[in-house]
Amino acid sequence: MTDLHPRIAVSNLNKEFRIYERPQDRLAELILRRPRHRLFHVLNDISFAVANGQSLGIVGDNGAGKSTLLKLLVGTLQPTSGQIEVDGKVAALLELGAGFHRDFSGRKNIWLNASLLGIPDDDIRELESEIIEFSELGYFIDRPVRTYSSGMFVRLAFSIATMVRPDILVIDEALSVGDMAFQRKCVQRMQDFRARRKTMVFCSHSMFHVQELCDNAIWLDKGSIREIGASDKVVGHYEDYCTNKKSYNTIRNDLPGELERQSETVEVQDCRINSLAVKDLDGNELSSLKALQDVVLEMEVEVLRDGVEGNFGFAFMKSAEEPVASFLTIDAEGVETGPFDKGEVFTVSLTVRNLTMRVGGYYVVGGLSDDTGLLWYETRFSKLLTVEPSKGVGPMIMPSEWSVKTKN
Repeated sequence: MTDLHPRIAVSNLNKEFRIYERPQDRLAELILRRPRHRLFHVLNDISFAVANGQSLGIVGDNGAGKSTLLKLLVGTLQPTSGQIEVDGKVAALLELGAGFHRDFSGRKNIWLNASLLGIPDDDIRELESEIIEFSELGYFIDRPVRTYSSGMFVRLAFSIATMVRPDILVIDEALSVGDMAFQRKCVQRMQDFRARRKTMVFCSHSMFHVQELCDNAIWLDKGSIREIGASDKVVGHYEDYCTNKKSYNTIRNDLPGELERQSETVEVQDCRINSLAVKDLDGNELSSLKALQDVVLEMEVEVLRDGVEGNFGFAFMKSAEEPVASFLTIDAEGVETGPFDKGEVFTVSLTVRNLTMRVGGYYVVGGLSDDTGLLWYETRFSKLLTVEPSKGVGPMIMPSEWSVKTKN
């Protein structure tokens, strides 16, 4: 249950940047008192509120103004006009390395960041060991942060931002840098943060995370709010927009690199997909499909440690990043999801009735997630499957029945 009192209130917010063609134009403008710049409007008339205990997701294309909005909320940028009211202590995880002194050690940066957030020295001493333990930096905590990898930056920044117990947590896509094991800890920490009725603003290109972690969402388009409302509704409309604006002419060149890299780049944490197949109802493996055909999606899973609980998923993909249809066990009833023991090998099957794709090329992807469905241990793509053209127009065909009745 959320408190209706707003933690964040934004009214008629505008942000412009001055763009100069040459560095010396800044000086000339000051001396001559004549404009030598052009204005770039980043945000236009933005208004919204986030109640205490709510989480807000921000979605939109690159360049829509998402990161600028977050910087305005946390005070690292000032608005051109409009008002921002923030009630409470804010901790932010913005671009990589922001707020760190690169020549300080990780330990000194803990004290620097916590002090900037107004944490008393006695409290920092109590939190220091917890922050170091959560970040898992160990020996590196006393090394200069300029020697850190991007993943180590994120570990330290997220540990500080969430351990200082802020009232408002602002995160800008930073979790995509960390490894799978640490991402799991971060998601759990964010869920705990929400359970304590704290406020969160989360910007991400992962629509699934926005839906699962956020109550409401804002869709920014060219600096303006295109839609604001419940996260599942806004995300659905944004995904539909992204799908409609894409061209599928180069699908055959879209995925081979992904197929080649998947066995090299995936660091399996808890279980592994040994094989993935698309079959007919008789068990024959398929290389092409027919419209309205029944198909079985099947993957063999091997468990790599004891006590694994998880969820399974399949999806038809038009490209590596564009799902056409997805199927998850998160909301399915009667599906065994563990716990499983190390060494167990089992087959996960999904029967899809009346395949609705009428023509074109598609991939099937199988995936394994943790028990929340927010973090995926491993995904595996099939080879390109071609749907044989059938009579009609459009990319989809649906099961249907005709009826003609004569009036008496």
